[in-house]
Amino acid sequence: MANILEVDKVVKQYGDYTALNEVSLSVPKGSIYGLLGPNGAGKTSLIRIINQITLPDSGTILLDGEKLQPKHVQHIGYLPEERGLYKSMKVGEQCLYLAQMKGLSKAEAKKQLDYWFDRLDITGWWNKKIEELSKGMAQKIQFVVTVLHKPKLLIFDEPFSGFDPVNANIIKDEILALKESGATIIFSTHRMESVEELCDHIALIHKSNKLIEGPLDEVKRQYRTTTYEVGIMSDNVERLMYNVTQKFSLTQTNFKSLNDELKFDIQLGNAAPNELLNILTQSGQVTHFVEKIPTVNDIFIESVREK
Repeated sequence: MANILEVDKVVKQYGDYTALNEVSLSVPKGSIYGLLGPNGAGKTSLIRIINQITLPDSGTILLDGEKLQPKHVQHIGYLPEERGLYKSMKVGEQCLYLAQMKGLSKAEAKKQLDYWFDRLDITGWWNKKIEELSKGMAQKIQFVVTVLHKPKLLIFDEPFSGFDPVNANIIKDEILALKESGATIIFSTHRMESVEELCDHIALIHKSNKLIEGPLDEVKRQYRTTTYEVGIMSDNVERLMYNVTQKFSLTQTNFKSLNDELKFDIQLGNAAPNELLNILTQSGQVTHFVEKIPTVNDIFIESVREK
């Protein structure tokens, strides 16, 4: 898969502080790419460099195969965490103004705005002032301004902050629809549940360094522990424990269930899942048997702890 963005050994320093230490990333075309890291990790510095708000001290960035240049601003849509709208301007005139700054004609801007206002059910907001809107309403306007010029690359920095669950779901659906229409999305966040739902590639930056990068499934495989969450009902617990511990290590655990069963985490080691299942079915009624696949949050915590 071709990459729309390639970051190669980018360094950014502020005095004695290194914000980015030779960070390299490859963002595949058509992906939703999760840029993860704790606050202060270097994510915002990298995003500012990609948007040409600031320059790197060294390293190169390619957008669609070309070295990053001022003309590329029109091909990038950026939704910053700190939203910036003129509070006293009316919604409609502000959107038209910002759309024309992105290179759209007034007629094309009006056409795109009509489409998005209708799609997000906000047509009644055109003549309102930004200061009359709630934080969530203003967020929707900023989202529209970010996407309406159909950029190749969209960068969303904490896009769900300020949204209630209903509107967060609306924006989530729109992000997925943008991907389906061919956009590439960089999704910068420390909210791991959103990454699980949306991202197919991730990178983790911590203390100015990239620790992890790759397709989400591959990263999860690297952190796999081959541990199974097991629920079992047995009349002979002593026999069950003896049979299982002859070959496997187990610990008691807890998970939501409608049954009053024994609950274990059982590590397979080099054995096949069927070997464990055979032993369990000989010792009781298996009610739950699921591999514990590491979550992005698990991977995040383990990677950061290692460093």
